[in-house]
Amino acid sequence: MTIEEKEEIGNAKIKVLVVDDSAFMRVLISDMLNADSGLGVVGVAKDGREGVEKAKALSPDVITMDVEMPKMNGIAAVEHIMAEKPTPVVMLSSLTKKNADVTLEALAKGAFDFVTKPSGTLSLDIDRVKEELIAKIKSAYAYAGEIGKGMKRVQSAKKYDVPAHDYATYTRAPAEEGRISKKVVVIGSSTGGPKALDEIFSTLPSGVPAGMLVVQHMPPYFTKSLAERLDKHSPVHVSEGEEGNMITNGYALVAPGDYHMTVNSGKIHLNKKPPVNAIRPSVDVTMLSIAETYGSNTLGVLLTGMGKDGAEGMKAIKERGGKTIACDEKTSIIFGMPKEAIKLGCVDKVVPLYEIADEIMKTLWS
Repeated sequence: MTIEEKEEIGNAKIKVLVVDDSAFMRVLISDMLNADSGLGVVGVAKDGREGVEKAKALSPDVITMDVEMPKMNGIAAVEHIMAEKPTPVVMLSSLTKKNADVTLEALAKGAFDFVTKPSGTLSLDIDRVKEELIAKIKSAYAYAGEIGKGMKRVQSAKKYDVPAHDYATYTRAPAEEGRISKKVVVIGSSTGGPKALDEIFSTLPSGVPAGMLVVQHMPPYFTKSLAERLDKHSPVHVSEGEEGNMITNGYALVAPGDYHMTVNSGKIHLNKKPPVNAIRPSVDVTMLSIAETYGSNTLGVLLTGMGKDGAEGMKAIKERGGKTIACDEKTSIIFGMPKEAIKLGCVDKVVPLYEIADEIMKTLWS
């Protein structure tokens, strides 16, 4: 159901619960949200424990959740809410490495998305992210019925239907890690991406015969935390990309927040040119660059996310003889970006999330 379709049902306001340990921030956020004709704050909570209790008592449509709070932090609160009364949660996080780590953990526990506070814990200028926060609250409400379903389907299928990955059955030997790559895999994702990426990277084997580039819509600090998290869970070596990094077999580079990532002569380059599709880093920017450089040796993969970023990049890869894979609707948290690429007729295979790692390896070894 789209946001517009939901708004037509009685034009009822979206009920929001605001959870923040700062009384001042609770007032600022509440006033900001109540100023929107489509939103109504039904309650506030001063810590995670009270937030869990009020989520059950007030039945809000969406919850905004601070990260660091006394008694119970945002991670624990999200975990309790998803177990007891699943409700879309938008995290409000300070732009620091510590808060990035915690926010990613909250996303792993089921939070829908996050917004960064512009000036830390006490952000008097919270109105700077007003449009972003309201948009994400409305998106969370629109997709409320799908929250968590994608990953639940993944886990259910893995448990009952999908055989264990046995890459030893393939005839090709693992590639020598660290060698300059002749092939490149570029993966794009947005909302729901961190969990989807973790699913893929934790399943890939060592010695992937290609370099890998990842573009996830995230701000600074968060992309570094994401890279570190993926690296811990995967045989593939994952790190945040830096200017001049070589693209090599068995290694993955994550585009740093607020930088577009392009390639030239087997190296990545970072720039702060204007956002594309209202975002930086943009999936399209990286895919277009890779397609021009690697042509038919490119494999594009598009995962969950809102909007259309990556669709034109997938089209460019296909037009230059490369291969393309999109995550299917059933296992996407939000089937926006993959759907747009499919509509362009440029996707070779549409597969469940739990099969994407296998498809990547089959394509690279074909």
